[in-house]
Amino acid sequence: MGLDVSPLAPQSFPELGEVAGVNLFVGATGETYGDRVNVLLAQFDSGTIAAGVFTQSRCASAPVEWCRVALAQAHCRALVVNAGNANAFSGKQGALAVDSIASHIARETGCAAEEIMLASTGVSGEPLNAQPVLDVLSALSEGARAKYLDAAVAIGTTDTFAKGAQAVFFDDGAQANIVGIAKGSGMIQPDMATMLSFIFTDMPITKPVLQNLLEAGVQTSFNAITVDSDTSTSDTCMVFSTGQAKGIAPIVSMDDPRVEAFGKALGDVLFDLAMQVVRDGEGASKFIEVEVTGAVSDASAKTVARSIANSPLVKTAIAGEDANWGRVVMAVGKAGEPANRDRLSIRFGELTLAENGLRSPSYSEELASAYMKNSELKISVDLGMGQGCGTIYTCDLTHGYISINGDYRS
Repeated sequence: MGLDVSPLAPQSFPELGEVAGVNLFVGATGETYGDRVNVLLAQFDSGTIAAGVFTQSRCASAPVEWCRVALAQAHCRALVVNAGNANAFSGKQGALAVDSIASHIARETGCAAEEIMLASTGVSGEPLNAQPVLDVLSALSEGARAKYLDAAVAIGTTDTFAKGAQAVFFDDGAQANIVGIAKGSGMIQPDMATMLSFIFTDMPITKPVLQNLLEAGVQTSFNAITVDSDTSTSDTCMVFSTGQAKGIAPIVSMDDPRVEAFGKALGDVLFDLAMQVVRDGEGASKFIEVEVTGAVSDASAKTVARSIANSPLVKTAIAGEDANWGRVVMAVGKAGEPANRDRLSIRFGELTLAENGLRSPSYSEELASAYMKNSELKISVDLGMGQGCGTIYTCDLTHGYISINGDYRS
């Protein structure tokens, strides 16, 4: 994390509570980031379950392919993450590296290799040499436990700040903790997950219920963000539940009346992490909420919102603090969804810029220009076609994005 910290970053990493049954360890291979830690080992007590969603990329990384199969196991005993090499587009060597890392931890833990989850992030197309990772892992069992801040740093690549969030679920005087970390800055338009995000909880819950809640929570968090419209080959979002919170009966069915409250707590963590990813968008100087209402359906609204959020012309206008609402009209029109120019209205914050197919009579260039200087902006579009609504969160597109990605392997 050698880049200047994003101007949109939180003031500090949050104080995160402990999750019973989770032990974290971090180490550095020294290959990519010098002394900075870039390997995370999370060990879980027996009985831990996992839920996960992964990239829909047709060129998924070797760790993603491993986890899709391993997720069928009843239990999970550990997670290993390495940063610096994505182990993507790495052929048989990539698969062998995954197998050797999982097998190593399995032997140390006394479980099946398939009970070990893996994730990698960094440069694609370069074979992953597993040995430096294995050397670090061999030494970690003798080291001190790490904090969640250390874990969040270890999984980062072009991130400028560590990302963490938490929530607490209360049940008749007892409580379960939910703690999450994430990484992501560029190559962000998640499709079922984010770059990398891992959530840990001690809530007693069954695997099918946890999977359902994760899939639902991702739709309004990680699947509602975009930085640059690019979906990573490594996108992974997993939740691990040790079930060790005391005094709480397990949630075993979606019919349990506690499902809604726990799902909201989990969703709050997912949303918080997703917003931090947007705030760390490569080169970002503005955080942008794009809200579309009046669409023929919620799906249609979300498609239109994503078209606006991904438009390079919209994003660069915002970077230049130009209230160019004509570019928003362009993005609506190209989305391929039902829209009628003469029913369209556009607001920037509380300012109405356009309505009924024309610039609004109340439009003020001075007020609009002043609004664009804010670091957090909201674009609201009403299509006037129906009741559908949807929101996408994004950032602007600056010269910094080009600099970071032009120099990524240099």
